[in-house]
Amino acid sequence: MLRMLSRWLSVVFCGVQACGTLFASDAPQVTFKPTDDGLAVLIGTEEFTVLRTKADLPKPYFSPVRSAGGTIITRPIDDPTDKDHPHHKGIWLAVDEVNEVKFWAEKGKILNKKLEATPATATSPAKLALTNDWLGDNGQPVLIETTTVSFFPSRLIVYDITLTPAVEKVTFEDTKEGWLGIRVATTMREKVGGIVVNAEGKQATKECWGQPSKWVDYTGPVDGKLHGVAIMDHPANFRPSRYHVRDYGLFSVSPFGEGAYQNDKAKAQPVVLEKGKPALRVRYALHIHAGDAAAGKVAEAYEQFLSATQ
Repeated sequence: MLRMLSRWLSVVFCGVQACGTLFASDAPQVTFKPTDDGLAVLIGTEEFTVLRTKADLPKPYFSPVRSAGGTIITRPIDDPTDKDHPHHKGIWLAVDEVNEVKFWAEKGKILNKKLEATPATATSPAKLALTNDWLGDNGQPVLIETTTVSFFPSRLIVYDITLTPAVEKVTFEDTKEGWLGIRVATTMREKVGGIVVNAEGKQATKECWGQPSKWVDYTGPVDGKLHGVAIMDHPANFRPSRYHVRDYGLFSVSPFGEGAYQNDKAKAQPVVLEKGKPALRVRYALHIHAGDAAAGKVAEAYEQFLSATQ
């Protein structure tokens, strides 16, 4: 696979700059570079992140993830000082209770079957297209995930996800354990001084957890400087997603927990996909930035996200 990807070493993208300007000629280049165990995403000469897709992994994920200047804002995979929830790996996509399989908890395997890199054009960002099989207890696919991840030099990452059943019926039960997540660096955690805010002005994980919002931002210190990450929900998704954001560093967004996130089983709305019927498409974004939400221009990045997904 790495040999196939080597031809994309010169991928160029013009980039995102000010709000409303998606392509600027002076923006740094986005390139993909094969590594010994994955595919690195570079912005200019800096490594932004590395996609891990090896078959022996429980799922594909991006790790580490870096802010401008090279600061790592995700928890190391094997951090000896922060061992809770070992299934929280960089940036990943998974959810529990898919035909009763707990993919979030890594009780079920998500296997990458195909990876394609597409170079940027004058009007389109650099992209990685993944096809992943979500395997049931019998080792056969239950669900086919096709996800396109677009990378912008401003460190905006856009996920465009389509889910297609591989069996007659796939049921996503109501659960808080999912969906698109990031585990922030240990020093960024709210419990040791990190800051969590959302687009509606709510503050702290207690106010933002389980709430729908255009975006939620998680900021904290790394090596003496503030860095942050915002997760953004797309207004065209089939329902508003809710945020699973915790003081110990977990940060995710999901449309699959209406009852769980409101602590009310009566409000549960399981999602059922049937073979031969339309697939389910959802879109999200992450924005990695320096400073807090205001300094990192998260509100502007959200508008860029909408512009990029028209």
